[in-house]
Amino acid sequence: EPISERTGGNLTIINMTVNIVSLLKASFPGNLHLVLVLRPTSFFHRTVTDIGFRFSQEDFMLKMPVVMLSSVTDLLRYINENQLTSEFGGTLDYCHSDWIVLRTAIESFAVTVKDIAQMLQGFGTELAETELPDEGKAIERLLESQTDKYRKLKDAIRSVSKEGRHLLSSLETSEKEDDSQWDVKLDWETVQRLLAQLRDMESAFDGFFEKHHLKLHQYLQLLRYEHSFQELCLEHLMAQERELSVSVDTLAQTEQALKRLDSLESNAQEVVARAQIIILHGHQLSASHHYAMALIMQRCNELRHYCDTLNAALKTKHSRLLHTHQLLLCLGQAQTWCDNGAYLLANQLVEKSQSKEGAQAALKDIEKLLEGMPSLLSSGPDILAIEYEAVLTPQLQVQIGKTFEKHAAVQQMIQNRQTSLRKLADKHIRPIQLVAPRPENPPRSKSPLFSPKHGTIEVIHDYQESRSCVAYSLEGEDSPDLLKRHVMRELIETERIYVEELLSVLLGYRAEMDNPALSGLLPPILRSKRDILFGNMPEIYNFHSRVFLQDLEGCLEAPEGVGACFLERKESFQMYECYCQNKPRSEALWRQFSDCAFFQECQKKLEHKLGLDSYLLKPVQRLTKYQLLLKELLKYSTDCEGTSELQGALTAMLDLLKSVNDSMHQIAITGYEGDICELGRVLMQGSFSVWISHKKGPTRMKELARFKPMQRHLFLYERALLLCKRREEHGDGCDKTPSYSFKHYLKMTAVGITENVKGDVKKFEIWYSGREEVYVVQAPTLEVKTAWLNELRRILTNQQKILSTKAHLLASFVALNCCFSENMRYGQKL
Repeated sequence: EPISERTGGNLTIINMTVNIVSLLKASFPGNLHLVLVLRPTSFFHRTVTDIGFRFSQEDFMLKMPVVMLSSVTDLLRYINENQLTSEFGGTLDYCHSDWIVLRTAIESFAVTVKDIAQMLQGFGTELAETELPDEGKAIERLLESQTDKYRKLKDAIRSVSKEGRHLLSSLETSEKEDDSQWDVKLDWETVQRLLAQLRDMESAFDGFFEKHHLKLHQYLQLLRYEHSFQELCLEHLMAQERELSVSVDTLAQTEQALKRLDSLESNAQEVVARAQIIILHGHQLSASHHYAMALIMQRCNELRHYCDTLNAALKTKHSRLLHTHQLLLCLGQAQTWCDNGAYLLANQLVEKSQSKEGAQAALKDIEKLLEGMPSLLSSGPDILAIEYEAVLTPQLQVQIGKTFEKHAAVQQMIQNRQTSLRKLADKHIRPIQLVAPRPENPPRSKSPLFSPKHGTIEVIHDYQESRSCVAYSLEGEDSPDLLKRHVMRELIETERIYVEELLSVLLGYRAEMDNPALSGLLPPILRSKRDILFGNMPEIYNFHSRVFLQDLEGCLEAPEGVGACFLERKESFQMYECYCQNKPRSEALWRQFSDCAFFQECQKKLEHKLGLDSYLLKPVQRLTKYQLLLKELLKYSTDCEGTSELQGALTAMLDLLKSVNDSMHQIAITGYEGDICELGRVLMQGSFSVWISHKKGPTRMKELARFKPMQRHLFLYERALLLCKRREEHGDGCDKTPSYSFKHYLKMTAVGITENVKGDVKKFEIWYSGREEVYVVQAPTLEVKTAWLNELRRILTNQQKILSTKAHLLASFVALNCCFSENMRYGQKL
C-alpha cells in the first residue's frame, strides 16, 4: 500500500547530495519517519552514495527506517504514481514555473491580508488612545476625520476581498481543467481560509467602529446636554431668591418686596420651562440607551429638585409676604380707626353737647365709629399672634402691641365720653316706666370664655329666649319647633365651648412653647415638633371661630337654614382629614413626652382636670357630635323647609367620618411603591375572604372550592383597587395598631364584576384583564356586598361614559378633518 494512502504527512523527494539531509532536517517542520534512498545506476555513483550515506548517519540519528531503492520503479511501491512527476515514473502534470506564480500570488494575498489586519489594529489603537476634546465643534471634526479613515479602510478591505475572490476563481478554473492536480485543492482551501479571515476582520472592524461611532456621537450629545444644563440660571435664581428678604416691617417695604418677588417669579417661570425641556430631552436620551444614562438621570433629578425647591421657596415667600401684607394692612386700618376716634373725640370737645340733641348726636357719632371698628381689634393680640405666627417678627410684635395699646387708650376715652354724654342726655329725659325689650331685635350676649374651674358652662340668655324656655316648659316636649330650637341652642353652645377649648389649648400649650420662662421645662426636640403634636389645630380654630360659629349663630332663629350652612362649608371640613391622619403621630409623640414637666405646668396654669391628650381628641369628638345633632334636627324636621338640605348635611358629615376613617386606614398601607395619591380618593375599604385564580378553563370554580380563602383588606380608589394583608404591629393594649401589606394592584379600567356567585349570596367576582385573573370575594354581610357592588358599578359606569365621550369627540374630530379636506379640495378646484 502506498505511503500517501496509509499515513498522513508530507512526501519530499530530493536528489541525494552532500549535507542535503542536514538541510532537510533543519528546515523540515516535523520529525522524519521514513527515508527512501534511490541509488544511482552507475557503479561509481552508487559507491559514492553508500559512502555519503554512511557519513550522514549522524544526521539521521538512525531512529527511523531507511530503505535503499535500486531503481525509480521501486518508488511506485511506496508512492502513488499520481504523486510523482514523469521524471520519477509518475503521471503528475507539474510545471514548476506555474506553481511559483501561483504560490507567489497566494503568498502576496496572505501578506496583504496580514497588512490589512495590522492596519485595522493600528486604527483601533488610534481610536482607543485618542483623547476626546471637550468642545462640540472639535468632536464633530474628529467624527468626520475618523469616519473618513474608516471609509478608506473599508475600500481597502473591499479591494483585497475582490483580489482574493479573483484568485479563488482562478484556482477553481484550474481545478476544472485538470482534476489530477491535488495541490490546487489545498491552495483553494488556503485562499478560502484567508478570505474567511478577512471577512471576520471586516465584521469585527464594522462592529467596533459602529460602537465607537455611537459612543462618540453619544458623547457629543452628552456634552451638548451638559452645556444646556450649565447654561441654565437656576443657581443664580436660587441665589436671588435667598437674597430676597421677607422680614419687612412696613407696608411700603412689603409692597416693594412683592414687586421684586413677582419679577423673580416671572424669570423663574421662563427658566423652569427651559429646564422642563432639558429634563424631557434627558429622558429621551435615556430611552435611547445612552451609555451615560445614570449621569443624565442624575442631571434630570437635579434639575427637577432645583425647580421644585425654587418654586416651593418662591411660593412660601409669596404666601408669607401676602400674609404680612394683610397683617400690616389690618394694623394700618386699626391705627387709622384709632386716629379717627381720637380726632372725633377731640372735635366733640368744642361742640355744644350740653343740650339733649347735642348729646344724642355725639352718642350716635360714637356708635357709628364703634360699628366701623376693624375686626382685628376685637380679636385681641394673643389670637392675632396665633393667626400670624408664621410671619411675626419682633418689630411686628412691637407694632401689634402699640396698636392694641393705642386701641385700649382710645377705647377708654370713648367709654368715658359715652358715660359723660349719657349723663348729659339723661338730664333732659323724663323718667318713664320700664318695659320689657322688644322681641323683634333682642340684644344677645355671648357666653364667657370657658374655664375648667367651673362645673358648668354659664350662659346668659336674652329676654326672648327666657320666654321661649318658659313656653317650652309649659307646652311640653311634643312641639317639634321647640325641640328644634333646643337642639340648635345645644349645637351653638357646644360650638362655643369647642372654640374656647381649642383656644385654651393653643394659648395655654402651643403658644407657651415660646415662653422663655418655661423653656427650661420643654425638651428642645419637642419645640421643633409642635406641628406634629398639635397638627393643623390652628387652622381648625380659625375656621370655627371666624366662620362657622357665626354661621351657626345666624341660624338660631331659623333652624331650617343649618343644613345649608353645613353644605356651604362642606369643603372646609376636609381639614379634619389632615388632622386625623396626623393623630397617630401626635399620640406617639404625646406618649413619649406625656410626663414632661412643661405639660404639667401648663395644665396647672389652665386649671384643667384632664391632660392635653384629652383636648387633642376634641376635634375628632366634635365630628361625631355634629352628625348626632343633625340626626336630632332631622328627626324633628319632617316635611319642613330645609329638610332636604338637612339630610344632605347629615350625609356629608357621615361621608366625612367615613372618609376620615378610610384615610386613617390608608396611611397604614406599607409596601406600595407608587404614589398612592395618584389613585384618587379612598371610596371604600374593608376586610374580605378572597380566592385568587388565573384562567384555567371551565373547571376553575370547582377547583377553587377546595382551597382555603385568604384574608385580604381591600381599598377601593377612583382609579384602582388595592388588595392588602392586614398585620398587627408590635404593642400592648390600645397601642397596638394595624398595618396593611400591599399584595395586588388592579387598575379600574381593566376591572369587571360578576355580581352573583353560585353557592353563597355574599360572594361576588372581580375579574381582571378579560378574566385572566379572577378574584372571588366573600363579604362579611350581604349589606357590605351590596354597598361595594353599587360603588363598583358607579365607577365602571363613569369610566364607560368617559370612554364614550372620548370616542364621540374623536369621531367628531375626524369628521371635521374630512369636511375641512373636502372644502380645501373644492377651493383648489375653484
